[in-house]
Amino acid sequence: MKPQSFDIIGDIHGHHGKLIALFAVLGYKPYGNTFRHPDGRKAIFLGDYIDRGPAVRETLHTVRGMVEAGDAYAIMGNHEYNAICAETPDGNGDFLRSGKKNRGGQMITKQQFAGLEDEWEEWKEWMKKLPMYLDLGGLRAVHACWDEKRIASIQGRSILDPEFLRLSANRETPEFRAVDNLLKGPELLMPDGHFFTDKEGIERKSIRVRWWNIPSAAKVSHLAMPEPFDVPGDAIPYDLRRIPCYRESEPPVFVGHYWLPADRERAPLAPNIACLDFSGAFGDNPLVAYRWDGEQVLSADKFVSALV
Repeated sequence: MKPQSFDIIGDIHGHHGKLIALFAVLGYKPYGNTFRHPDGRKAIFLGDYIDRGPAVRETLHTVRGMVEAGDAYAIMGNHEYNAICAETPDGNGDFLRSGKKNRGGQMITKQQFAGLEDEWEEWKEWMKKLPMYLDLGGLRAVHACWDEKRIASIQGRSILDPEFLRLSANRETPEFRAVDNLLKGPELLMPDGHFFTDKEGIERKSIRVRWWNIPSAAKVSHLAMPEPFDVPGDAIPYDLRRIPCYRESEPPVFVGHYWLPADRERAPLAPNIACLDFSGAFGDNPLVAYRWDGEQVLSADKFVSALV
């Protein structure tokens, strides 16, 4: 029996037209209100379906339709999680996650659901059911970081449980640290007196760092994701030891999230790790997929993208 083959697709962010263009290259055909591959391939969507793009509703309908038809898997991204927390009361007159940045990031989505508030409520319930990771044996998928320790700590738990959702939004809890690592990736503090400006112009004192091939000593900036840079300041040894380190003996794992530069070579980050977010939510940058056919060592030849 031929093993199941998958097409793993990075962050869509409401760019339904780009998704349709990618489907055409991958060979998916319209099937009812969704899409299906004639050879039985299935899609795996890596999260972040909402925000930024002009067709969030269409994106959600396509992803959900394919999942419910058995033609795809979909996992949760940090944008879905943030949207849920931003509209869940905390019991103290506020929400589980509030603040100008978080609300502004969801403005485009909310505008597209103006007058459709009941539908949006239903979508939030659907998003709560999305798994935070996927382990199919031969391959794995998570939005930002495969952290075995954190995954074990929340095994069998879901934000459908209001108590777990509340705990996951509290920075003082192990539930927060687990969800934060899986959906956003590990971070390290920048050296004293240093900061960097992210893609949205926000100054940050902590940076996302890689979670494979972690050395015993390194500058913080040399571990940065999506691209290392050079700023003085060594990482604290304890901080390096607490970063999850994905081994080359583990199954291939696919992530999105990291906004790799659109002009960066389409290639694995490590022999068994691939990021499929190449800033497709911005401008004319295409969405990117990986065509997986059972290989345990990933290849640059299997990356696929499509111009709209």
